[in-house]
Amino acid sequence: MIRPKRVDHFHICVPAEKLEEALAFYTEILGFNVAERPNHLFGHPGHWLTAGEIELHLGVEDPLPVTIRHTALVVDYVDEAFNILSNTGGVTIIDEVPIPGRKRFAFLDPFGNRMELLQYD
Repeated sequence: MIRPKRVDHFHICVPAEKLEEALAFYTEILGFNVAERPNHLFGHPGHWLTAGEIELHLGVEDPLPVTIRHTALVVDYVDEAFNILSNTGGVTIIDEVPIPGRKRFAFLDPFGNRMELLQYD
């Protein structure tokens, strides 16, 4: 049996012409930091970012249809995150079904990637 221990990273994709805009969104709005990416190993552009123990890889791909697929990130102040993202151009807020013990919402970033932010009670 395989027993995963933690998530190493998650990867989202944006159109090639939006890569630098995505870098700005994830660093300036969501607070990720740029990490070293061994670019010589890859035949495509991208960025690696970190926030705490979370690693995010930004890559280039044609947009896919929006689905319920998403990544959920725990934050300390979900109401503050909601207010910030509600006032950020290009972001679509999505109401989520309440889950006991969690305050949460989802959003589509300006590039069509769905994310959830949540805070435990």
